Amino acid sequence: MTKNTQNWYASWFDSPFYHTLYKGRDYKEAEAFMYNLTNYLNIPEHGEILDLACGKGRHAVYLNSIGYNVTGVDLSENSIDYAKQFENDTLHFKVHDMCKPYNKRFDGVFNLFTSFGYFDQEIDNLNTIKAIQADLNASGFGVIDFMNTEFVIDNLVPEDIKTVNGIDFLQQRRVENGFIIKDISFTAEGEDYKFQERVRAFTLADFETLFEQAGVYLLDVFGDYQLNKFHKKTSERLILIFK
Repeated sequence: MTKNTQNWYASWFDSPFYHTLYKGRDYKEAEAFMYNLTNYLNIPEHGEILDLACGKGRHAVYLNSIGYNVTGVDLSENSIDYAKQFENDTLHFKVHDMCKPYNKRFDGVFNLFTSFGYFDQEIDNLNTIKAIQADLNASGFGVIDFMNTEFVIDNLVPEDIKTVNGIDFLQQRRVENGFIIKDISFTAEGEDYKFQERVRAFTLADFETLFEQAGVYLLDVFGDYQLNKFHKKTSERLILIFK
């Protein structure tokens, strides 16, 4: 069974196997990042935060637990259905396309854990940044937490197998036409599956060009979740703060 659609992320992110493969993500690391980030940005008590491409809501739930009013949005209906179990008066989840403004103003719009650069159409990347800008209030901050592509490419593992819940996920990675691509194939319950992840290999310079086109201003750049200085050869993350 091959999942090849025009928008690959719509099928893969909605698949239960996506969540199986990545079930081991570090929640403590995510929480520490959110704590460091909100302190650095000095987001006001009970401030409004939009978690853009929130997945199953791990960042949004923690942000809400430390006192923020949070809206989490994602294109994946399955992820949002799961996240809705955590809703309360100050935490809400909606299905939403990140390329379009949410039409509410926030103190912070966070796009986390390399949830950017999936689009084949360049205009969609620019439109996402414009949408973030449109959803910020006068004192609000935009944040994109992206991989440091130079570090990732230098350390790319061409192939490995990750076994989760008895499923052997074969992961094959390459760089092609400006994208970092991972082909994922496995067999589950006697059926063969194949998915693909494609993320554009944006560098800091690429983001600076997009920001200029969108009319937003880059304020700071960090290289990890402790908010240490960015180094293009050694930093694992590219964390961009903008207005």
